[in-house]
Amino acid sequence: MKGNKIFLAACVIVGLFGILSLLLSMMSDTNNSEIQFNSDEYPKKEDGSYRDFVKKNYQVYSIEMPDTMEFSGEPVPLSNIDIKNRLDREFHVNTYWHSQTFLFHKRAGRWFPIIERILQEQDVPDDFKYLCLIESGLDNVVSPAGAAGFWQFMKSTGRGYQLEINEEIDERYNIEKSTKSACKYLKIAKKKFGSWTLAAASYNMGKSGLQKRLTEQKTDSYYDLHLNSETSRYVMRIIAAKYILSESEYYGFRLRDADIYKPYDVKNITIDSTILNLVDFAIEHNISFRSLKVLNPWLRGRSLHVTGGKSYEIKLPTGGAELKEKILEEKDD
Repeated sequence: MKGNKIFLAACVIVGLFGILSLLLSMMSDTNNSEIQFNSDEYPKKEDGSYRDFVKKNYQVYSIEMPDTMEFSGEPVPLSNIDIKNRLDREFHVNTYWHSQTFLFHKRAGRWFPIIERILQEQDVPDDFKYLCLIESGLDNVVSPAGAAGFWQFMKSTGRGYQLEINEEIDERYNIEKSTKSACKYLKIAKKKFGSWTLAAASYNMGKSGLQKRLTEQKTDSYYDLHLNSETSRYVMRIIAAKYILSESEYYGFRLRDADIYKPYDVKNITIDSTILNLVDFAIEHNISFRSLKVLNPWLRGRSLHVTGGKSYEIKLPTGGAELKEKILEEKDD
């Protein structure tokens, strides 16, 4: 009897597995038939109609540039076909490099208000915010040569423009201070070369390098210079970025207000004495060390020694431990 019960139980289990397998098979057949049905809606490559299908349904458009352009109030000579073609390249590269240009738009919402304010205070044209964007993508990157921060200063250049750089502090990563230093450089270059366009070019290749090329080629215009590929494209990239970000929807970029990164909601506190442990400092202020570093990327070590009567401004989240974006007031139409 015991053996019969075990046999019957085994038969029941086998039967249940059989029914389950049948149901799964039917579901699989149904899904496969749906997939096959959907794929049959598309033309077959073999009969040649697929090319016509793609031609009809997939469209990529050539970019039409503005009829007139300027950089920092200086006209771009679009009547020169070489200039027009070089700009055309940058408009297409930056329009159709979607992931990068979307991030440009998003980050601009967070960082452009800070940069714009300082450019205005320092009497430098607003267009130079696009130079910063092309330099770094508005990210604290480090180049293979060692240039760092939004404005991509080398250590020696940064120190020459009053940025503090050591094991604990690197003000190339301080957006306010590095923007002011960039303004100092650009105003000196503008005075030397006589135009903002040449000042922008010198930011890429250096003032002495640019002066050498101007002297060799007996010209005083960036647009007439024969330069290395990088500097030849540099100002063109800046100009293209300016118009693409200024007229986003025309170039196909649809971003809701919710998609744009907003400035961080922060408060500044003045530090005039040494902090031996920044992790403990963060905990004392009810934030994580990560949040402290995000808001103050110029803090490079785990401590901050304050000497010689100096003081530093450290950003902390406003109203709590969480890092949040500032709620911006809606502008009137």
